[in-house]
Formats: sequence, structure tokens, C-alpha cells
Amino acid sequence: MLNLERLRVLDALARHGSVSGAAEGLHVTTSAVSQQMAKLEREAGQQLLAKRGRGVRLTDAGRLLAEHAARILSQVELAQADLEAQRGQVAGELRLSAFPTAARGLFPAALAALRAEHPQLRVRSQELEPEHAVAGVIRGDLDLAVVLDWYNKPMPMPDGLVKASILDDPADIAMPVDHPLAGRDEVGLEEFADDEWITWGQGEFCHEWLMFTLRAKGVEPQVGHRAAETHTQLGLVAAGLGVCVAPLLGRHPMPEGVVTVPVRQKVRRHVYVVWRADADRRPSIRAAVRALQKVGADLGRLADG
Repeated sequence: MLNLERLRVLDALARHGSVSGAAEGLHVTTSAVSQQMAKLEREAGQQLLAKRGRGVRLTDAGRLLAEHAARILSQVELAQADLEAQRGQVAGELRLSAFPTAARGLFPAALAALRAEHPQLRVRSQELEPEHAVAGVIRGDLDLAVVLDWYNKPMPMPDGLVKASILDDPADIAMPVDHPLAGRDEVGLEEFADDEWITWGQGEFCHEWLMFTLRAKGVEPQVGHRAAETHTQLGLVAAGLGVCVAPLLGRHPMPEGVVTVPVRQKVRRHVYVVWRADADRRPSIRAAVRALQKVGADLGRLADG
């Protein structure tokens, strides 16, 4: 009889591609992963791992069993979701993430409401950039992730996920108060061709969006500084070191010496939450989505006002 927890270890190995990655994803030691795999090989009666340099790879039998393991674990997730739905109780543990400005702008109110309405639900949250969060949901490390699309650049979304809209978040350009364009009612992105941009980390989805958008306007961006946090970017703007995109969500309070001006082309990002389709019926997920959507609706009314 194959042990379910050992199949979970095999699935993690297949997804992460290494013992250390599987251990990190499962929150166990590398020796625990190796021990579980040795036991699974005895249960299967075949070699599932082979050495590859300093690491390991799955054998043909290992890959075959890993494919079955993924389907089995998905069915277990469905069974757990159905049982939870039948009980109708919002209880247990829920793991969720959001990119930094969404964590600041949405989580305090939404998670406080969840705690008040569902005291038996234990919520664990963390900040993660969208691409890492989606991978975490796919792997099963997270139950929910708040992610985003930009108005002109959707983020690739793998199959097997469900999503729900939270809000459309308008973004302005933040600049020092003495910037030549600071007194304008609106600006065009092409007007910042000579400015240094303060942007996100190299390779991050939002940074790639900004590069794509500016180049589409005929502007080759001059990147002066990079920072993951909006408030760090705004602090650099306040010091006169450049300009940045400043979405409304999570940007307040604004530092002194910074003004924001709307973009003529109406720059917006679509904020939404994703989860695995096989967990769709879990009451805890539904409750969390409702809480996030309520906070998003409240923020959307403030933005429109």
C-alpha cells in the first residue's frame, strides 16, 4: 500500500526539481525528504530516484508514479473540499499571500473581518510577488493568492486555477513637488522621457510591465533605482531621485514633497484572487474571497469618489 504522505513528498520533488526545494516547500528537513523517499521506494518495489551530479533526478518509474501522485493528491483535495462544504463550517487553516501593496491595502481589514466572523478559522498570510504566489498556489503551498494584471499586459495564468475580481486600482505618476509637470491635471507617459524611473526588481512582473508600456510610447526607460515596496519608491521620489508609478492601493500616507498626477491614458491594474479549482467548494476559501471583495468594493468607492 502506497503511503499518501510519501506520495506528497514525491509530488513535491517532481514540482521543485530538487530535494532541497521539496524540503522547503513541505517545511521539513532534507533528511526527512530522503527518508520518506527511501520508504516509498521500498513500498513501490522500484528505484524512484537516481543521482545526477550533486543532486537527484526521477527515474522513469519515479516520473510515472509522480504523475499518479499529482492526480491522487488532487482527488484528496477535492474530497476534503467536499467534506468541508458538507459541514458548511469555516474552520481549519487558510494560507494566503498578496503582493506588498495589496497586503497593506487589503489584508488588515479583510483578515480582521475573517477573524471576527469565523473564530475557528486560522489564517496565515505573507507577502509574495504575483508570479511567485501563483506558483505557490499551484504547488499547494498556498490556498489563495492576491495577484494582478495591468490594463495592457495580463499575467499568464496556468490551467487549474479559479479567480475572482477584487478591484480595479488606478495608478498615477508620483514626482517631486518641484517637478516641471507637478502642477498638471494629467500627464502622458511619453513626457517623462528624460526622467529617471524608480521601479520594481529586475524580472518582476510589474517592472516588465513598465518597460513594455514606456517602450510602446516610444520612451526608452532610464531606470535609476529599484525597490519592491511602494513606500520605498515614494521615499526615493521625495528625495528628488526620480519618478515612479503610484497605484492608489496601499500608497497612503504619502510622504511630504511628493505629488501624484493622473495619467491621460488611464493606467489601471486589475487586482484579483486565485485558488485551485479542486478546492473551489471549501467554505473557508469562499469566506476569504467575500472578505477581500468587500474591502475591495469599499476601496473602489473611495477611488471613484
